[in-house]
Amino acid sequence: MCERHPIEIPPAERSAAERTGAVRAGQPRPCRPAEARRAVERAVAERCDTTDLRCDADALSDAVLVASELTTNAMLHGGGVTDFRVDVVGPGVRVSVSDRSAELPVIRPAADPHGRRRAGGRGWPIVCRLAHDVRVSDLPTGGKCITAVVRLS
Repeated sequence: MCERHPIEIPPAERSAAERTGAVRAGQPRPCRPAEARRAVERAVAERCDTTDLRCDADALSDAVLVASELTTNAMLHGGGVTDFRVDVVGPGVRVSVSDRSAELPVIRPAADPHGRRRAGGRGWPIVCRLAHDVRVSDLPTGGKCITAVVRLS
C-alpha cells in the first residue's frame, strides 16, 4: 500500500515474538490510542531487557506514533478496534490493528477543492512514512487488519 518492502521474519523469531512481545489473549484491546502507545512501549522494553536488541529512542517514538495513528484511525474511520497485537520481531516492532470497516485507508489532500485547509487526514501518511512495511488484509469475518513494521535501530 505504501510501496514498502516486506521484512522477512525467520520462523524462530516469529515463535519467540508470539511468546513475548504480543498483547496476549485475555488482555483487553486498547480503547484509546494512549493504551496502544503503552502496549508498544511495554513490549519493546520487555524485549530490550531480555535480549541484546538495540532500542533506539527515536525509532521507539516512531513505533509508538504508528500504533497511536492506526488505533485512532480504527476508532474514527473503522468502527472501532476489534483486535490489536504488538510483536517485537527481528530488528523491528510489528503493530497490527483490526477494525470493522473493509474500506482501505486513503491519503486525503490537505486542502479541499476551494483551497481551504482540512482538519485531520495526516495519520495514514505518517504511518506510510515511518513504517518499513505496511500491509492491509481483509478479515474473513469482515473488516480489515492493518499491520505495520517499524525498525527499532
